[in-house]
Formats: sequence, C-alpha cells, structure tokens
Amino acid sequence: MSTPQIIIIAAPSGGGKGTLVAGIRPHFPELALTVSATTRPPRAGEEEGKDYYFLSRPDFEKKIAEGAFAEWAEVHGNLYGTLNEEVDRLLMAGHPVLLELDVQGMDSMKIRHPELTGIFIVPPSMEVLRERLKRRGTDSDEGIAVRLQTAAREMTRQQDFDHILINDDLEEATEALRKLVEKILRQS
Repeated sequence: MSTPQIIIIAAPSGGGKGTLVAGIRPHFPELALTVSATTRPPRAGEEEGKDYYFLSRPDFEKKIAEGAFAEWAEVHGNLYGTLNEEVDRLLMAGHPVLLELDVQGMDSMKIRHPELTGIFIVPPSMEVLRERLKRRGTDSDEGIAVRLQTAAREMTRQQDFDHILINDDLEEATEALRKLVEKILRQS
C-alpha cells in the first residue's frame, strides 16, 4: 500500500484557491480536506467545524504553546493554522490530504512532511488580483493594499512549489487543477 499524499494548494489572498478547490472536490471523493483554525471572525455563510475552527486568540495561542499545530501563521492580523490531529487523523485513515495554505504554511508543513506536493495558484496580474479583492468586498482600501503587498512577496516564492497554475479563466484553471491533482494522485 502506498503512503497517502499531502497536496498543498497555496495562493496570494484573492488568488482563487478556495474557488478552485471547491470546483475540483466533486471529482476526488477520496481526497480529504483539512479544516483550519483561525482567530478571524466568520464570514457570512461560514460554519464552525466545516469552513474553519473559529478560536479566540488566547485559545489559539494556548494551542501554539502546546505544539498542537502542524503549521500556523499570523496573516493580516489574524492567526491561521492546521492542527496536527486533523492531518494525522486523515493520513492514518489512508486518505490523501489537501490543504489550502499560504506560502508560510507550506514552508511549515514541508518541515514535518517533506514529501508533500505544492501547487501555487497565481493571478494573471497584480491588477486582476486588486480587482478580485475589491469585488470580494471584505477589506477596506488599506486592507487591500496590505494584501497586495503580501501577495507581491508571495509571488517571489513560486519556484519553491512543484507546480504553478495561472488562474486567469476560472473554468480553464479549474480543469487544469483537476488534471494536475489527478496526475499527482495516480503517482502515489
């Protein structure tokens, strides 16, 4: 029996990783998606334990001190992390695991799981990314500026990933990601 794989999909904020992952999930029922923890408040429609584990900052920091996270980072003033028990539970059950992370998260996961496969989703341009962030309507102009600065730094890390996928046309990018994940899973 082969070792279950870990696939990480990362993108700058607004790069579309969540939308792309939602588009490929129906094709891979065997692929387990971890639920991350965060200190940010829920957005409209997000559910506890389904979209995120919403923790207070003190509870999150306590878990950091206990070594409960496989990876964690502070992003735009909020803490995000993947619990070790989430990843271990899915791997022990024999499932390939998919994580949606930022670049920092991928770095941390790679320390514990060097065999992982990283896919970096990039927007066609920074201007397109700016427009996506504005349309999302969840950040102030200042918040968007911070996200764009972070995105510019993250874009310099593309070479650290196994695969790069440009999210220009949503339908085409979803199909390209589906084919790529299918290829990765066949290699296990």
